[in-house]
Amino acid sequence: MEQEECTMNEMRREATLYLDDLAVGARFRSGEFVLDEAGLKAFAAQFDPQPFHLDDDAARQTLFGGLAASGWHTAAITMRLLVTSGMPLADGLIGAGGEIDWPRPTRAGDILHVESCIQAITPSRSRPDRGIVALESLTLNQRGEVVQRLLAKLVVFRRPA
Repeated sequence: MEQEECTMNEMRREATLYLDDLAVGARFRSGEFVLDEAGLKAFAAQFDPQPFHLDDDAARQTLFGGLAASGWHTAAITMRLLVTSGMPLADGLIGAGGEIDWPRPTRAGDILHVESCIQAITPSRSRPDRGIVALESLTLNQRGEVVQRLLAKLVVFRRPA
């Protein structure tokens, strides 16, 4: 299917969705996640131990101008929100590639949610039981500022016969 502008017609969250249930332009909104400083530093200490993620004073001297979450932490929070309260795909969110960018830092105290929109649906020619869904997911803070943009290609299965 060709790409269309996302509409405000949100699909039912309580449903378990298959490829056949999806439409280009369908929107999904997740629940919220509050990022605290302890969690921000703990993630960074384990997975991205850079001074601007770990030390308030050092972070003030960087382009971030203060303590900032790792982009990978923001991505992990985004994934959690998508899985627990975002797009309810029957067989899970199975990634097949994508693009990610972080236009502004995520900070301790931010309240994050994800707004997703189906950009394209491409049924597989060689595997009729599935297709690829292009999904744009914007992770926003409590001020409505985009802290992450993810354009993901997802493998989505058709409803079993």
